[in-house]
Amino acid sequence: MRQGLIWVGLLASPMATMMVEALGLLAGVIGIIAWIPQIIQVWVHKRHDGLSLTTFAVVAIALTMWLIYGILVDSFAMVAANIMTLSVIGAVFIGVIRVRRSEDNSEIRDQL
Repeated sequence: MRQGLIWVGLLASPMATMMVEALGLLAGVIGIIAWIPQIIQVWVHKRHDGLSLTTFAVVAIALTMWLIYGILVDSFAMVAANIMTLSVIGAVFIGVIRVRRSEDNSEIRDQL
């Protein structure tokens, strides 16, 4: 296989490469949309119950590995999707920490 071409049947085609990358980008956008409810719960409603920061960290590690893989195989869609998803997960992670610290501070103030 030559670099930049995807084998479809017996033919390598730049159009096939573009279609595969477009499919990857669409999958990435749908994956990001899936995180919107979590962002709303944490940042708007200040709710974090049931969210595990350990799970978020493991998912972030896996996505970072996929990002590196995407760089190595020269896939724009994989690189873009993983950067965007890592950003969204980072926003949720930061939001959870922010809400939990705020709750801890409120509990300390209530005890005084």
